[in-house]
Amino acid sequence: MKKIPQKMNGLLFAPMFITLTVIALVFGSCKKYDDPVPPGNDSYSADVLDKWMSMQIRLMRNATGIPNQAFSRHFAYAGVAAFESFRPGLKAHNSLSVAWNGLTGLPQAGNWKNYYSPANVNAALATINRSMFPGASATDKAAIDSLEMALRQVFLTKATAAIINNSENFGKTVATAVFNWAETDGYKNASAPYTLPAGAGIWKPTPPAFAAPSTPYWGNNRIIITGSLNNTAVNSLPVYSTDPASTFYKMVKQVYDASLTLTDDQKAMALFWRDVPGVTSPGHWVSIVQQIIKSKNAKLDKAILAYALTGAALNDVLIRSFQIKYQSLTVRPITYIKEVMGYSDWTSFIGTPAHPEYLSNHSSLSVAAAGVLEELFGKNQFFTDHTYDYMGMAPRTYPSYMAIGLEAGISRLYGGIHYIPSIDAGTQLGKKVVQNIFLKN
Repeated sequence: MKKIPQKMNGLLFAPMFITLTVIALVFGSCKKYDDPVPPGNDSYSADVLDKWMSMQIRLMRNATGIPNQAFSRHFAYAGVAAFESFRPGLKAHNSLSVAWNGLTGLPQAGNWKNYYSPANVNAALATINRSMFPGASATDKAAIDSLEMALRQVFLTKATAAIINNSENFGKTVATAVFNWAETDGYKNASAPYTLPAGAGIWKPTPPAFAAPSTPYWGNNRIIITGSLNNTAVNSLPVYSTDPASTFYKMVKQVYDASLTLTDDQKAMALFWRDVPGVTSPGHWVSIVQQIIKSKNAKLDKAILAYALTGAALNDVLIRSFQIKYQSLTVRPITYIKEVMGYSDWTSFIGTPAHPEYLSNHSSLSVAAAGVLEELFGKNQFFTDHTYDYMGMAPRTYPSYMAIGLEAGISRLYGGIHYIPSIDAGTQLGKKVVQNIFLKN
């Protein structure tokens, strides 16, 4: 049965699940109504968010002992906290809490005149980052404190101390509610004891580290956006076979053959999207969102929406990706090439992650993130990614945001760690999650 939208405060809401395409209108449509809204609501600089995104990238880069994909939580929950802390500046105090899956305990937003919105966001992001990075170094913890106080001093020149204090209390309360919600999403059980089955074609630990399966229960985590993983079945791989005439064998041989003819650009691509060492895969997309916000000169309202939705999409698609990985338990190329094809000295160009091959995390998360950005900023948007300038890597240029996501996926073929059908399945999954989020079914 088709859902019948309900009119509420000038916006359209579908029962139990918000139409997120309409949420974009929260920011653009305020002036069309008579309800009082902050005079500068759509003109605040995104500087406060930009500085906290830089801080978050730093924290991700410096963190130890956290699996790469786990930083999707840090990205996503910070985005939710930022968006909800900005809520008093929205028409009718609109919240996405109906879409945030199970989020409760948010404070009631008072009159916008009692807040200075950037100060709300500053307090929320300081609080959520402290909470999400409890193991940060003393230097990084001090940097969080310093950034929060430096921004506070700036804001005290824009509003009274009473308003700034009220804003900070609101932002901290929002962040506390979001963190309490995050603590119940299941991540603490992601690395529970796991018995890896054995058998032909079943994944097993790979050289050189032969590490145990990483986060086998990540797929049990609670999603952030209600309905984001609806109907997300993807194409399956060919049936496992060691027969050189089989489709499976030929699929693996594509990886082997590609490894023999890597161009300098393909090697650069694989290294650019390796991300560890680096800013992590979620952190790479924090950086991309940050760069796009700057290049578009987006104001704080739209910048926060982009940050929140991209992080949530990335978090949710990775949950589904890990579900599929530990259901399929597909052997990695390095194992098959060495043991079945007989090239015992072969090694992948980049390190093989410690989890099953199918499907590609990089492809799914990158296409999902790129899809959100295209929904918010448009298609065919030229972009140059400077994420790894600090490591001496050449920036990479793309004709569209989706081209970024697709390159991230195919880079794993050149890295020697994924099959083309697994990359394609990740692309399929990422696009489907974006369709769900924006209700484009």
